[in-house]
Amino acid sequence: MGSTSLGLHRWPILARQRVLLPQRSARLQPKFYSLSWERCHRGGIGFRACSSKLKKSIRGCATNAFVVADDKKYGNKQIISITPRLYDYILANVREPEVLRQLREETASMRGSMMQVSPDQAQLLAMLVQIHGAEKCIEVGVYTGYSSLAIALVLPESGRLVACERDARSLEVAKKYYEKANVSHKVDIRYGLAADTLRSLILNGEACSYDFAFVDADKRMYPEYFELLLQLVRVGGLIVFDNVLWHGKVADPEVNDAKTVSIRNFNADLVEDKRVSISMVPIGDGMTICRKS
Repeated sequence: MGSTSLGLHRWPILARQRVLLPQRSARLQPKFYSLSWERCHRGGIGFRACSSKLKKSIRGCATNAFVVADDKKYGNKQIISITPRLYDYILANVREPEVLRQLREETASMRGSMMQVSPDQAQLLAMLVQIHGAEKCIEVGVYTGYSSLAIALVLPESGRLVACERDARSLEVAKKYYEKANVSHKVDIRYGLAADTLRSLILNGEACSYDFAFVDADKRMYPEYFELLLQLVRVGGLIVFDNVLWHGKVADPEVNDAKTVSIRNFNADLVEDKRVSISMVPIGDGMTICRKS
């Protein structure tokens, strides 16, 4: 799932996560940030007073937001930190087809709307498909179809997207927009458990025949989806995973719930997996692009 906005109410959480990064990582500190969460949390400053100061600091830095890697090995590199104002600017520069805009706005009123990828993510996925010249694609986790529609729109007429989703109500919305965009003939909807669908494709002799796959489903299933998709995607093919930054929780050693730990472990395993080359991209809630070696 992708996040489409960064409301100010989320910034204290983000600030806390930056302070608590593991020591072995390059710790990033925002230049505009003078009052640490740890000081608020441990040093006797009241929560309301702290929150108020944080919000004032954030509002004051909205046009000049960046962080610097403390580790000198990174050369004091300045890195953009996405503020609400900057994110609005990014979205204003996204080319979003009208049918995608309509789907996004309808989905925004639905339960679970935060599961939809953001427009900038969808634009990147579509471009990857185009650059790669992909014709056979797989999506694990369709929801209402925003990302799959973005992909289907750029597939050639002979292209095929296997769309795996287990929620029938969400699929009905996706089907409506596939038809509206005249891409239904490109989308092979598979209702049910994605792992079962992927295994059936392998048993059907379709191993190493897919060009591109996008995964945005149960995070604890990522390792299994990865292994199955490695069998289905050809050498040189791409597998993209969403939510790899998990709202910043993966970088906070104090957060150890099951989903966060599973994504953190998955990310660490991907770094060591020589079967793929990877690039973790801080777009939306974080995406990792894997190329099968």
